[in-house]
Amino acid sequence: MQYIQQALFVLLSAIAIWLFAKKAGEIKRNILLGKDENLNDHPAQRFKNLLLLALGQKKMFKNPLVALMHLVVYAGFIIINLEVLEIVLDGVLGTHRLFFPYLGSVYTWLINGFEFLAAGVIVVCIIFLCRRNLVKLKRFIHKDLNGWPRSDANYILFTEIILMSLFLTMNATDQVLQANGNDHYHQTGAFFFSKLLMPIFSGMSDGSLIAIERTCWWLHIAGIFAFLNYLPYSKHLHIMLAFPNAYYARLELPGKMKNMPAVQNEVLYAMQPETAPTDAAPPARFGAKDIFDLSWKNLLDAYSCTECGRCTASCPANLTGKLLSPRKIMMATRDRMEDIGKNINQNKAFADDGKSLLHDYISVEELRACTTCNACVEACPVSISPLEIIAELRRSLIMEESNAPQEWNGTFSNIENNFAPWKFSPDDRDKWAVEA
Repeated sequence: MQYIQQALFVLLSAIAIWLFAKKAGEIKRNILLGKDENLNDHPAQRFKNLLLLALGQKKMFKNPLVALMHLVVYAGFIIINLEVLEIVLDGVLGTHRLFFPYLGSVYTWLINGFEFLAAGVIVVCIIFLCRRNLVKLKRFIHKDLNGWPRSDANYILFTEIILMSLFLTMNATDQVLQANGNDHYHQTGAFFFSKLLMPIFSGMSDGSLIAIERTCWWLHIAGIFAFLNYLPYSKHLHIMLAFPNAYYARLELPGKMKNMPAVQNEVLYAMQPETAPTDAAPPARFGAKDIFDLSWKNLLDAYSCTECGRCTASCPANLTGKLLSPRKIMMATRDRMEDIGKNINQNKAFADDGKSLLHDYISVEELRACTTCNACVEACPVSISPLEIIAELRRSLIMEESNAPQEWNGTFSNIENNFAPWKFSPDDRDKWAVEA
């Protein structure tokens, strides 16, 4: 019987890891559909960003109470799952609490620490559920989250509560079996929260206790494997991608916009035709119309989005009733990547589907509403820049489609003819300073 359980566990583990690796490979492929960009400079500064932004959650601490609660859930996810290593090895080897004989009292201290974190995660997840569904903070009831995204957040919080409850129940029944002197359950010392739960299970037979403990053990590890494979389809993928996204964050001053060499060259060649190389190929496209025209970093940003809505809550255009929502920009970019990924899976290569990120996923009205104020970039806790995507799509609108409001066209004409947005001759520009 023991060998059958071990074989089932190995099979479950292999299937879970294979499915996760397959989806992770698809996500990597989708990200690399973007244009190449070298972001490997200044590694020391990049590691500092990784430690402060991803690991230390520096930006979250603008709201200390929420940051501390988020840190509890985050630490619980990272640290408690270290215990998964022991569970996996126990499942493969057919042992029970494999590390205890080697760690002794340190093991007791570690599990107690895990239990405090587990209890903290349960409490904080309940608070977060209340904030989303009872208090209904504005950024959590925004239309961006209608449908699946709102359910997704709740599913994750419920899953965390269930996993932590299974962990505590497993330990509590284990402690009762230890107290009963069951040979298979080592004396590991007392676990604080398990000890509080022990009276619930006192008086049960060893057979019933073992059944509960084993059921919790299997559901806990199966739940973790299921959670692992749910992550790539969820906004909680940021748990993993926040680290590379923080490492590859822009190091330039926030809001700095890059000129397009192709545009500069076109202007130069028009003004000085003799400088144009005879074999110069015309630029493929100005700006971005689809994800293939964006940088891989922009696409990594989209997959890293936490959908927390801090960007949209900070956006002056959104606050004044405009259609623009930076969060929706990132969600739409991710949706387009996923649709293209499915297209590639089905056809072995991308087959034109007659759609594009611009127009089909993100509207002209949204793009025109952006003031390029950089508030969304400043607000994002994981260094995402919706502004970069907006700017590239607007460039395509204006330079590829000549699609701009008349007011903008007047400004463009003034800049072209008068070298300023105003309709004044350069020779008359300083007349305001002349005494009447």
